[in-house]
Amino acid sequence: MFTQLLVNGLVTGSVYAIAAVGISLVYGILRLVNFAYGDMMTFGAFAGYFANATLGLPMIASAVFAMVAGAVLSVALDVVLWRPLRLRRAGFMGLFLASIGVALVLRQAILLVWGPQPRAYDVDPFKVYVIGDVRLSLAQVATIVAAAAAILVIGLFLARTTTGRVMRAMSDDRALAQVSGIDVDRVVVVTWIISGVAAGLAGVLAALVQSSFDPNFGFQLLLPVFAAVVLGGIGSAYGALAGGLVLGVATELSTWEGFGGGVDPVYKPVVAFVVLIVALLLRPQGLFGHARTV
Repeated sequence: MFTQLLVNGLVTGSVYAIAAVGISLVYGILRLVNFAYGDMMTFGAFAGYFANATLGLPMIASAVFAMVAGAVLSVALDVVLWRPLRLRRAGFMGLFLASIGVALVLRQAILLVWGPQPRAYDVDPFKVYVIGDVRLSLAQVATIVAAAAAILVIGLFLARTTTGRVMRAMSDDRALAQVSGIDVDRVVVVTWIISGVAAGLAGVLAALVQSSFDPNFGFQLLLPVFAAVVLGGIGSAYGALAGGLVLGVATELSTWEGFGGGVDPVYKPVVAFVVLIVALLLRPQGLFGHARTV
């Protein structure tokens, strides 16, 4: 039972981690809290559904289609909304309120196009793999493999590529990076592309794990994903990955009977925020954040 819950936690945490890194990269470079990210994940899930159910593409191709669609949406929003607002110096609160508006518009657009009824991908829900005491559905296996590959690629991109190092430099000090001759506009576009790709992938994986999804499911994931961002250290991509995995494992293991009978699964979101509060009391800057003095 413990091993099964641990694996389930890694599956859930992998989805949180991918989504959290998309939010964290944007905040680290642009200081924008993208409250529309949950609905961008929903858009990715429905884009994948369109490719899978309507176009008849296999699941891997559908996931790639969703990632491309997420990147296109992300860059389009930057061109149409975020960049003009930054040029007008809308400020933190102005950008935050705009992101709430984008979330509402996206959700209603998805409702208008696809309707409120739950959808499901064309995968076999009864195919199960048994590894020792652990039982994994096909969706869970796909999620673990895809998430592990995505986390590895993101980590290598940030650590080993010039663009990744520039993004980390801008996250630490954008003004200094700009005067150093870095092409800030190009880095911003790359950041939005990565964020959109992560939203599309996280949306598809979350929809696979849940078996069915509707236009509101991304919003329901938003709070635990933001909790993962804060736990890892706001603006830290590596922290977001770690925070997502920690929260996913913690929420699933909290239901283990060995922990005083376990927590009712209904209260798993509460457990996530209890873990976040305790961690911030011990380390206010988050797991990978930097302490600041005023």
